[in-house]
Amino acid sequence: MALTYQSSGVDYGPLDAFKRACQRAAVTTTGTLKGHGVTEPPGIRGESAYLIETPDEFLAHVEEGLGTKNLVADAMLDLTGKSYYANIGIDTVATIVNDLVTTGASPISVAMHAAVGDTAWFDNTVRAQDLARGFADGCLRAGAVWGGGETPALKGIIEPKSIVLAGSAFGRIRPKSNRITGNITDGDAIVLLASTGVQTNGLTLCRAIAQQLPEGYLTPIGDGRSYGEALLDASAIYTPFVIECQRRNLKLNYVSHITGHGWRKLMRLNEPFVYRMKSVPPVPAVMQFIQQQGSVDLTEMYATFNMGAGFAAYVAPTDVAECLAAARKVGIEAWHCGSVVKQGGRRAVEIESLGIVFEGDSLQVR
Repeated sequence: MALTYQSSGVDYGPLDAFKRACQRAAVTTTGTLKGHGVTEPPGIRGESAYLIETPDEFLAHVEEGLGTKNLVADAMLDLTGKSYYANIGIDTVATIVNDLVTTGASPISVAMHAAVGDTAWFDNTVRAQDLARGFADGCLRAGAVWGGGETPALKGIIEPKSIVLAGSAFGRIRPKSNRITGNITDGDAIVLLASTGVQTNGLTLCRAIAQQLPEGYLTPIGDGRSYGEALLDASAIYTPFVIECQRRNLKLNYVSHITGHGWRKLMRLNEPFVYRMKSVPPVPAVMQFIQQQGSVDLTEMYATFNMGAGFAAYVAPTDVAECLAAARKVGIEAWHCGSVVKQGGRRAVEIESLGIVFEGDSLQVR
């Protein structure tokens, strides 16, 4: 049976509707900022991170969750005796700071929220210490301090053998001109930055596929590794790329963290543009395996997964070479894959080389 993300248990319809309801309610609290002598910049609601404006800088804040990737790590620990929780720690930081940096903010402090169903989860000291070590590693990769966190035991809410990982980050934009505002124009180039595999989205579907495989997570995927091992590659952290672009005075008109909703995230802005992709990056072996073993339609793959591109940068055509050089400088492969096109009032993503089109109504996160 062909699988979709919705059939595996995740329906973005009600999730996104709740997010929009929260945004509407949140706007009613904006007046409290006046008492603090700060303001909210226009248009920030619905972006990946929240900004507060002071006379000298922007302050940025975001909270994010890992999702269900740690359940794959738990399964692999049971099957192999090996802990992959150092990578899980990096993943948790990555999903937080990669959202924060979309505003142009450099993360300063990251906090961990690690909730368990039973404190016995921490009795496996190797796993617990790997998680702590990986979280610290992720913070160092992002150039941020690990500032604290919370470890609640929520018996009756969380499964006794599980942990729910999330966290928040605080950062700033200084000078103010480093803010990434979404000021894209007709003809802008789209540069895609490589992912390191599935990273942190689509894991519910990945887990559903494992249940259909006779060897489960131990199934070879064809690159010398097992399915579970490949799923647990640590996520890329894109903060150094944005900072390198700022160092070069390279104007990033917009950036997008390609996580949930897959390539539909290329049209995260509400403005009516068509994001026309002439080419796509190489698809990682693990995603080819997911498509084949789950009989997942190609359109569904690009609607759910990053498909080899975890971050998108929108720059002037004259800045493409410099943008690619900035990515290489920080050790991330990148490709010039498309352009922004003004086509009346239409908003869509067109992956021309694959014949895939996502119209604007397929992404409603604001």
